[in-house]
Amino acid sequence: MTIVAQDHGTGPITRIPASRLRVVVVNGSPSRPSKTMGLVDVVLDNLKDMLPIEVSRVDVYRLGAGFTGAIEREDVTPEVEEAIRLAEDADLLIAAAPVFRGSYPGMFKHFFDLVEQYALANKPVLLAATGGGDHHALVLEHAMRPLFAFFQALTIPVAFFASAGDFDGTTLLNPRVHGRIEVGLTDVADLLRARATGARSSTGPDIGE
Repeated sequence: MTIVAQDHGTGPITRIPASRLRVVVVNGSPSRPSKTMGLVDVVLDNLKDMLPIEVSRVDVYRLGAGFTGAIEREDVTPEVEEAIRLAEDADLLIAAAPVFRGSYPGMFKHFFDLVEQYALANKPVLLAATGGGDHHALVLEHAMRPLFAFFQALTIPVAFFASAGDFDGTTLLNPRVHGRIEVGLTDVADLLRARATGARSSTGPDIGE
């Protein structure tokens, strides 16, 4: 299981202010590092300049046999249950995935197959995807957005895509993509600020890589 908790404030995490936005990234990339997380990192860097955030990440490809072998929610291990509940309890969910053969990876879909049907209702969800070329950007509207419409989630109108040519390795370099992210997040900053509920007090170690 991989849940990476990151504090985007200053200093060690001791107590999170009540106004802090709990952001959970569900990362559907099998690669580490990955272009998908390179895109998400730019989103998070812009977001933290707008409001206080606490970030956790669930890497679905590293959740192990307790995840891949589960058919129903009751079949998952306690560690996988923790990861699913983390996503369900987020103030903002960032769903990020690479495009494989015209859609998101199966492991990414399997994670949301285990999410309770109404747990994401009215929850802000930000979509992010990467692909080999610009035509793969259609995955955002034709695959990812309908998935979260099923959950009745509040899928944010702005969504972010970057193609392979926008990166140097896994570092996003294209200034036009950076600009789209900055403008897009500015447009929804007030919505996200209103949704901030604050995070749990963090007294134990992070669970991570």
